[in-house]
Amino acid sequence: MTRLSVNVNKIATLRNARGGTQPNVVAAAVRIQQFGAQGITVHPRPDGRHITYADVRALKPAVHTEFNIEGYPSDDFVALVCEVQPAQVTLVPDAPDVLTSNAGWQVTDHASKLRDVLATFKGRGIRTSLFIETNQAQIEAAAAVGADRIELYTESYAVQHRDVGAKAAAPFAEAARWAHQAGLGVNAGHDLNLDNLADFGHEVPHLDEVSIGHALIADALYLGLSNAVAQYRACLG
Repeated sequence: MTRLSVNVNKIATLRNARGGTQPNVVAAAVRIQQFGAQGITVHPRPDGRHITYADVRALKPAVHTEFNIEGYPSDDFVALVCEVQPAQVTLVPDAPDVLTSNAGWQVTDHASKLRDVLATFKGRGIRTSLFIETNQAQIEAAAAVGADRIELYTESYAVQHRDVGAKAAAPFAEAARWAHQAGLGVNAGHDLNLDNLADFGHEVPHLDEVSIGHALIADALYLGLSNAVAQYRACLG
């Protein structure tokens, strides 16, 4: 079964809008796991506009499922991941000022840097994943530089799904097969929601994990957090 990892960045965004400690990111992560999520994802950014490095450290003892830390492999990010020792690290090619992840790695252009960083994490027993698009050459390059998994960037799927439904998953299904053939695990994330997740999970083979934050937390405003987690799990079930 495909695992659901919930990105709690938006909970930190709400907290930071007012200051103080409410809503409490750690308390939310504990409850999200109790409600059935199989992982917690965070993406700390250099400006600390949502999840901070202090949040990442505070979350580590509270996450008893899978802890996944996303981010650009700057020196301070690499040091944080090595300190916290999550189950998985997902590297994204984001510029510091980007609003949200909006492109996958061009692995062939950054092979040397990625190979060194991935080796550092793998030497500490941390599973590695690269945020990537549905390009066979880049997927095969991800395997060549030593990644354990890829995370398919699914914004284009979400946009096309509004018009063509499940057919929008075809290039992602093909990419997942390429990854599997190259010995890579397959994760996915970005703009997956209750309208499109079931089709994606049904159509894309070898799918280990989806990471969902914005849509799930937004749905929780209407459904409640426990019901939102349950409905996203059901889409994958």
